[in-house]
Amino acid sequence: MKQTNTLIIGASISGLASAACLQKRGIGYTMIEKENRIAAPWYNHYDRLHLHTNKALSNLPYKKFDKKIPRYPSREQVIEYLEDYQQAFDIHPVFNSRAESVKREADFWITKTSNGVFKSKYLILATGAYGKPKAYSVKGIETFPGNVLHSSRYKTGRNFNGKKVLIIGFGNSACEIAIDLYEQGAIPSMSVRYPVNIIPRDILGISVLRLGVLLSKLPPRLADTINAPLLSILIGDITKLGLQKMPYGVFEQIRKDRTIPVLDFGTVKHIRKGHISIHENIDQVEGNTVHFADGEKENFDSIITAIGYHTDFAEFVQVDMEREEDLKMKSDRQKYFGKDGLYACGFWIGPTGVIREISLDAQRIAKHIAGIEKSPVNG
Repeated sequence: MKQTNTLIIGASISGLASAACLQKRGIGYTMIEKENRIAAPWYNHYDRLHLHTNKALSNLPYKKFDKKIPRYPSREQVIEYLEDYQQAFDIHPVFNSRAESVKREADFWITKTSNGVFKSKYLILATGAYGKPKAYSVKGIETFPGNVLHSSRYKTGRNFNGKKVLIIGFGNSACEIAIDLYEQGAIPSMSVRYPVNIIPRDILGISVLRLGVLLSKLPPRLADTINAPLLSILIGDITKLGLQKMPYGVFEQIRKDRTIPVLDFGTVKHIRKGHISIHENIDQVEGNTVHFADGEKENFDSIITAIGYHTDFAEFVQVDMEREEDLKMKSDRQKYFGKDGLYACGFWIGPTGVIREISLDAQRIAKHIAGIEKSPVNG
């Protein structure tokens, strides 16, 4: 059994930020990662991916993006930044170490992995909000003769040139994939299963998330009331595009549903121009024919399911449901923050950007652990 003061599970953005913050406070740690490299999800994402948040709000603690990097860094630029971050803080994860079970024994956390057992006083779950891809099921989907793949396996629209492709979902990844398909010569359509909120990525050259930082200090309903007239002018009536509008605004959406609104970086324009078609939810599939809830039907060559992910840690951490839900909240709103030395970084989906929240959470966690370590009870 290997002993460490703090064990970090995960070596992507959340894990790297946590490690750097612990280092700054002189706290010893070990980081484990199930893959053979840091930031593995970023290597696997589709080629066109860019950060949907301004780089100024997407820095990890103690290191900014280079000034030469554009406002919205590409996938490759994010990877380069994270690799530089790892080197700057001399972070050395134990790779190929998948967490299999985590449980509390006496005053320690015992983590069994595919590469040994770790005993730690503190445990930071940094596997991220986007873990295991959600499976999609609808009547007749097994009869579809074409390719059916989750968005996590999508790489480039070049593979679908000249093909009719149906994307299921209308989140940020779904919308960017739709644009990529159109730009690469495919014929994209989207099946939108639920009402949505859409906000512009920029307003008069200012990142909308900067406004989100200011408005997030207000009660969600009040922030949405202030937002509504501006969004109506900038986005317009989305029902004319075949989309359903959520009955509440973006801040209420984040609070109630723990999902983020769509940041529009061109999708609405393409829908208006007819480059991307909108359909309702799928009723059933018969061969290559997809039947929609409104009675329409259309033939497709491929289907991409952009329907989200399950969080990873619930599969291996033994905590009750109340604690599990609490760990997914913003750290300064958690009822049991740091209880028994257990922390989570990177699971909160907020209006000011996921990476910004990761940076804040990592700093709060390190500060909290440092405070416990320096208390008289701990010598």
